[in-house]
Amino acid sequence: MNIVVFGLGAIGIVYAVSFKKSGHRVFGVTKEQYLKFFEDKKFKIKGIFGEKEAVLDGVYKDCNNLVDKGIDLIIVSVKSFDTEPVVRELKKVVRDKTYILLAQNGYGNYEIAAKELGSKHVILGRVIFGSKLIDRNFAEVTVIADDVIIGQPDRAIDESILDRISKIMCEAGIPTRYSDDVYSILWDKIIYNCALNPLGAILECNYGALASNKYSKEIMNKVIEEIFIVTKANGIKLKWNNHSEYIEHFYSKLIPPTKEHFPSMYYDLKNGKKTEIDALNGAIVRLGNKKSISCPVNEVLWGLIKSKEEFLKEEKSGNF
Repeated sequence: MNIVVFGLGAIGIVYAVSFKKSGHRVFGVTKEQYLKFFEDKKFKIKGIFGEKEAVLDGVYKDCNNLVDKGIDLIIVSVKSFDTEPVVRELKKVVRDKTYILLAQNGYGNYEIAAKELGSKHVILGRVIFGSKLIDRNFAEVTVIADDVIIGQPDRAIDESILDRISKIMCEAGIPTRYSDDVYSILWDKIIYNCALNPLGAILECNYGALASNKYSKEIMNKVIEEIFIVTKANGIKLKWNNHSEYIEHFYSKLIPPTKEHFPSMYYDLKNGKKTEIDALNGAIVRLGNKKSISCPVNEVLWGLIKSKEEFLKEEKSGNF
């Protein structure tokens, strides 16, 4: 296959190297300021998925050089705040049988991509393995809680195609399976991220520490409870009957395999980068506002992370 990985961060590098080592033609797209780090097009990964090294077939700042490459599959692994400009850029290379897999965090990415590109091209992914950058071209897979789940929420892509793509990903060393319930499964991850990411970033600790502290645990429980109220009001179907069911699953099944993991939001703040808080707790607040439902705990966490972003921005510019 001819594959594009759009976004060469910790997750994107894992996909790019894995697909290339599996025998596919792989191109990367990254922001212009990062091209200088990738002049030799060489990338490496280590960790749970093994040690691999690959030279990509090209690394570009946009899709202009990919128009005539006959792209079959595009992995979108950019931050949620970049989704809209990225999917507009992808219009240059999307053909009738081109599929875009969203390997992102947060709420709203699928809605944006499906509106811009059409549901028949867009595959939703739930990615729950964790990776961190060792260097600009070197990523380490540090944790995996479950297989990657892929699917098409609107049933707009034939199941046989989704099965084939999941098999290709498995052959590349990334455990993946297809589910027709991917949207509900993704919401499990959104809840998980909303409960853990901002607190882990603010308190500068891993998931296990959050789950073992009675105060942070109570905050996370409130975050989860608010999300269940808001999703029900907005007609969003979840896998769980109530927040208590999810909370039991959260502490017994989700936290243990990821207890040593620090959220990407923690690293974003450490590196003075913008976070995905608007697509996580911020999205919950917006969904609540649509139905006149207050989400005080989610709103406070959203406000704290936004404040931290602003402080770091001012500090960087010398105005603090």
